[in-house]
Amino acid sequence: MKISEILNVQGVKIGLTAIKKEDVLKELVDALANVIDIGDPKSIVKALLERENLGSTGIGQGIAIPHGKTDKVEKLTAVLGISKSGVNFDALDGEPVYIFFLLVAPKDCAGPHLKALAQISRLLRDTYFCMLIRKCKTPEEVYNLIKTEEDRKQ
Repeated sequence: MKISEILNVQGVKIGLTAIKKEDVLKELVDALANVIDIGDPKSIVKALLERENLGSTGIGQGIAIPHGKTDKVEKLTAVLGISKSGVNFDALDGEPVYIFFLLVAPKDCAGPHLKALAQISRLLRDTYFCMLIRKCKTPEEVYNLIKTEEDRKQ
């Protein structure tokens, strides 16, 4: 599975304005609504917050991978948000988060959901790559950077 297959340019938001966890999730879900029809976004935000209550998806090193399952989507979909100032997201290392990869899957989509989480984690493990993402000025730049990196690693 490639991240570039579940993420598209419309799902990349540079310059997140939120400074609180719940507001970041709302902003990411708004970006998701630009990509696919999600009906009422509040139910997806609720599912994401329930997942966050189990433990923060802020994995450290400036990265968070909020994710959840909902009957509001028909296929696995990702959006990516970049905060220039960083957000306190209760990350495991206590540091601010700059890169948010939101992953939303249908309730019956366990396998692909887990594969996508693993793939995102592998992709963002490279600190130089993350620095390049943070320096991107347009959604197209971000998407092309991810696609190029995925193609390079195959």
